[in-house]
Amino acid sequence: MTQSIDQLHLLVLNVGLAIHNADWNWQNISSPFTRLYYVTEGSAYIQLPTGKQELKPHHLYLIPAFTTHSYVCHSHFVHYYLHIYEDHQSESSILEDWNFPIEITAGEFELLLIKRLCSINPTMQLSQSDPTSYDNDPTLIQNIIKNMQRTFSDKVESRGIVYQLIARFLKEGKPKIELNDNRIRKVLSFIRKNIYKPMNIDTLAEISCLSKDHFIRLFHKEIGITPLQYINQKKIERAQLILITESIPVKNIAYLLSYEDHSYFNRLFKKTTGVAPQQYRGMYKK
Repeated sequence: MTQSIDQLHLLVLNVGLAIHNADWNWQNISSPFTRLYYVTEGSAYIQLPTGKQELKPHHLYLIPAFTTHSYVCHSHFVHYYLHIYEDHQSESSILEDWNFPIEITAGEFELLLIKRLCSINPTMQLSQSDPTSYDNDPTLIQNIIKNMQRTFSDKVESRGIVYQLIARFLKEGKPKIELNDNRIRKVLSFIRKNIYKPMNIDTLAEISCLSKDHFIRLFHKEIGITPLQYINQKKIERAQLILITESIPVKNIAYLLSYEDHSYFNRLFKKTTGVAPQQYRGMYKK
């Protein structure tokens, strides 16, 4: 699978140092941004859907967006954190479309990189470590504004550092979906590039050069869900990111994503995330 660096548009949301003493214990956390940790002292672990991940000094850890997980810490624990997301207007998402190792060995160079990232982004440090506090904190939106207001040199240097850190994981990363059929790959690319436009199964079947029924069966075989389920999943994920990074009214987000009936969009969003769009945004801007 060929990727272009032009497809990678990473933005910093939060970065800083956290010092804990058996008080890093949060349950069922899930956010529309990717979390990266560099552990310097102590021990803790993260409970992931795939199992328990021990956190050890001199290692980097990556938790993908939309991954429900819990933190458990029973002793002294110190780590640097970095929260990143991709520009929601990007036509592709490497962070979303690739599987990365959760843990990689890191050293002094990676530590210097993340320390430098902290020093040039002092306003992006969290005031609290409780995810229910900082995910609910107005600084979430303020940090995005501050991100845009930084000097051009700081933006360039920050992006370069993030690229270097993510590159460590990319070395061992693989595409999430190992497609056996190029026709489905072509359809997924079309969905990604046209996520804000209306889409119907007839058009996707035509792109794949298959009959509608054959296309639906092949798509389900390759992806594991129906085309419509996949489209709605990706649109709702995009909506989650827009809700916390933009101040666009919920109704306008529905229209932006080509849901003409915003009531249907609200129901679909709640079915997918467990809360209504406005409630979801309120959690982040409380």
